[in-house]
Amino acid sequence: MGMKSIFITRQIPENGIKILKEKGYDVTVGKYKTPPTQPELIEELKKKNYDVVVPLLTDKIDSAVFDAVPTVKIFANYSVGFDNIDLEEATKRNIAVTNTPGDYVDGVAEHAVALLLAIMARLAEADQFVRAGKYQGWDPMLFMGDKLNGKTVAVIGTGRIGERFARKLSSGFGVKIIYYDVVRNERIEKECGAQFVSSVNEALALADAVSIHVPLLPTTHHLINKNNLAKMKPTAYLINTSRGPVVDEEALVKALQNGRIRGAGLDVFEFEPKLTKGLVKLSNTVLSPHIASSQLESREEMAEIVANNIIDFFEGRVPRNKVNK
Repeated sequence: MGMKSIFITRQIPENGIKILKEKGYDVTVGKYKTPPTQPELIEELKKKNYDVVVPLLTDKIDSAVFDAVPTVKIFANYSVGFDNIDLEEATKRNIAVTNTPGDYVDGVAEHAVALLLAIMARLAEADQFVRAGKYQGWDPMLFMGDKLNGKTVAVIGTGRIGERFARKLSSGFGVKIIYYDVVRNERIEKECGAQFVSSVNEALALADAVSIHVPLLPTTHHLINKNNLAKMKPTAYLINTSRGPVVDEEALVKALQNGRIRGAGLDVFEFEPKLTKGLVKLSNTVLSPHIASSQLESREEMAEIVANNIIDFFEGRVPRNKVNK
């Protein structure tokens, strides 16, 4: 079959690369420290007749890339999501696309819990205050936050991550879970006493905190917008570890500036890596740089899944994680 040649756009954990090299594949890793632009990526890909490209979520893969690299038969995305790849176009050209749905689920759910606890306890503000040398001794009025126990938390989207998040909160923090999804989740109704509500708006109106766990689809773009942010309690918090464009970030910044809601914990942003003007100046936010699934175990598992998808493809099996027809 000849030695297959693989281009990985940026560094991923070595364990996946090692599996591929042991199978006799020729592996090249892009030297980019930050996400390459599409023209930069195309220029790099044209240097060799690659058989495989392993893109990251930050790499936009569409007909321009497909045209530039006609020898590539499979794009093995190093990411769970694949909204960076034009699936329809790939399918039309008989190009396989795979993803890496490893057991990152707990990590993301835990990160959402961490953001919620951090924003309610005002941890980021307090940390900066101490580091800036402003701490002058105990003060009963200093950084008064909220406790989570007894609160109502709305989970928007109860797939694997949303369900895990609901379980962690209901078993550990004494909260009442309400949820909205297009599909009822009877497991969390039975096991967490979660209550289904019939719309996003109803969930937002009832909740003391809202955590978003939906995929980015045309139907979920700006699912959280100016109109439904206005329905939230002024004491409520919004947590987003899903995808940035699910939230209208400009509307959220205004809501936070005006005290329309109390705070937000965000791991994803609408225009990553750019942030909407005014967001970084807000003290009632905790912001992390899209790292919710960034645990060593998760990242290594993803690298292994990528390698196995590629091996399956060239050994004539349908890759386990193929996402297009």
